Parts: sequence; structure tokens; C-alpha cells
Amino acid sequence: MAGFVKYIKESFEELKNNVTWPTWAEAQSLTILVAVFSIIFSLAIWGVDTVFSKVVGFYFKFING
Repeated sequence: MAGFVKYIKESFEELKNNVTWPTWAEAQSLTILVAVFSIIFSLAIWGVDTVFSKVVGFYFKFING
């Protein structure tokens, strides 16, 4: 248990002293960038899924006559 407490203390010390945190403006712009790319990728995946679904549906209708 003492090792775990030491690990937590060292982790907080590392975060406090050695991590370079972004400014508020940088954090906001990066958050917007991630949101935009997430929307673009989700729309792309939705589009591919829709097309694939139509192709598979057509294939099974064609096979069953």
C-alpha cells in the first residue's frame, strides 16, 4: 500500500513540475479541432456504412430472385 501512495505522490509531483500545460486558448482551439474531425469521420463512416448496407441488400435481393 505504501508503494501505491508513493506512486500517486510522484505522479502529482510530475504533473505539477514537469508537464507543459497548454494555454486556455490553445485548449479551446484544439478541442474545436477534435470535435470537427470527429464529426467529419463519423459522417464518413456513416456514409460508407450506408453504401455498404445498400450493396449487401441489393446482393441478397439479387441472389433470392
